[in-house]
Amino acid sequence: MSTIEKALAKKKDKALDNSTQDITNEQVEAEKKAGDKTAPKSVSTTNLLNIDKSGLTTKGYLIDTGARKSIKDEFRQIKRKLLNNAFGVASKMLNHPNLVMISSARPNEGKTFVAINLALSIALEQDKTVLLVDADVLRPSINRELGVEQTEGLIEFLLDPDKDVSEVIFNTNIDKLKIIPAGNPHHLSNELLASEKMAALANELANRYPDRVVIFDCPPLVGVTETLVLANLMGQALIVVEESKTSIANIKEATESLNEDLAVGLVLNKAIRSHKDLYGYYGYGYGEKE
Repeated sequence: MSTIEKALAKKKDKALDNSTQDITNEQVEAEKKAGDKTAPKSVSTTNLLNIDKSGLTTKGYLIDTGARKSIKDEFRQIKRKLLNNAFGVASKMLNHPNLVMISSARPNEGKTFVAINLALSIALEQDKTVLLVDADVLRPSINRELGVEQTEGLIEFLLDPDKDVSEVIFNTNIDKLKIIPAGNPHHLSNELLASEKMAALANELANRYPDRVVIFDCPPLVGVTETLVLANLMGQALIVVEESKTSIANIKEATESLNEDLAVGLVLNKAIRSHKDLYGYYGYGYGEKE
């Protein structure tokens, strides 16, 4: 083979090697792009909690079956005022108007029932999403009531400076509803809720998604310092009042320490309406504190 022929053959082999390398690079890039597209799906599948819908129906929660029930209409009335405050003209006068705390004066007045039903009702909206946060870190009950496994949640997020909030936000089998569980109880819960990381979380939740309402199921107000710490981060508050149990003195004691900038509403709970329906949630209103 002549010197010229050898040079041409060498040039041809080099061109073939470059062509092969280009194809390999294109394949790598294509696989990376495919991996990028599938990654979010694997994360969302992992962070999934399957809510026991039949169990919720048995307990009297608002699960949409297509039927028109009184409880659905009652929570429609409650959420309309909340949504107007969160996204309407009133939102300009509130700090974090889409962050709503649900509490009561004393334990066992039904605040968790109201918090869950309110979240389920908002999830039925066509253009809104809802995040339900179990902020009752002293006696967490959201996971138990929804029939889902106990998981890490708010406490673990606040304890770990390197943990991202996406690690404790769980998708559910109810469209438009996400959950942040309380996590495991901790002896420094008050200090954790008063931390800069909690304040930063509240700010992020309030501003990250323009269509999202965040419902915080909080501890009772009387005798629990954690609730007042959380109240300073909220824009709205619903105080659950049990008919024939909660006194006017209890209500005043529960609300007198709340931030004056909060939009405060009352929900009359367990109201007796008829002999056929002795247990229900009815009545709602906003008013200025005296």
